[in-house]
Amino acid sequence: MAPIRTYTDWYKRPSDQEDQIEPYRKYFFICEGSNTEVWYFKKLIDLRKQLRIHPLIDIRLMEKTEEDKTVSNPKALIKFAEKQKGIPKNKFDQKHDKMVIVFDADIYKGDPAKYNEIIKLGGDNLLAVTNPSFELFLLLHYENSYEELIKPNVEEILCNKKTGKRRYMAALFTDKSGMNPKENPAVGDLAENIDIATEQEKHLNQDIHKAMGNLTSNVAAIIQQIRDDKALD
Repeated sequence: MAPIRTYTDWYKRPSDQEDQIEPYRKYFFICEGSNTEVWYFKKLIDLRKQLRIHPLIDIRLMEKTEEDKTVSNPKALIKFAEKQKGIPKNKFDQKHDKMVIVFDADIYKGDPAKYNEIIKLGGDNLLAVTNPSFELFLLLHYENSYEELIKPNVEEILCNKKTGKRRYMAALFTDKSGMNPKENPAVGDLAENIDIATEQEKHLNQDIHKAMGNLTSNVAAIIQQIRDDKALD
């Protein structure tokens, strides 16, 4: 298996004393995409202090490398995450730590049985699901985007047909942001508006078991769960 690159700010501490502290719980993020999601979660990790994440909670982004870089199918991602738990170098604590697996549900459109199999396969991992795509979650970071852009276009977003070279959701996001989310690292800066996204996400379906046929995102909800983690259990 190719080595994996892990991004965290845990060891960027201002004193030698703090360097010796080990996290109580670690959240490992593994993403379907290798650009957009990576840029976003790296920025989120950089913002951990502003987000008031408990000092004993660590967030780590596991970046796929070499032959693993093409692992994107949700089933393959879950299996990949399970393998990572058993690698000593990753220091995954089965009792306290969590894997967060981020993927789009769009590929299961019209096949709810297959999607339900994936949810079951996820086991005790945290599944961060967007339907149709991660751009839906990104769009939530803009004030009033739900009322102005998402709500009036629910059917079009769910169908997510191609418009030229891009799908509808990606085009809608680009029209609002002026960015191609797959090519512009600046999409990561949207993490600064996570509070806006958290509130607007509540207008969507956040239950991953009901993602088929519904605009869905529970990414902000999982981030809020991490922010609320008091490192007590």
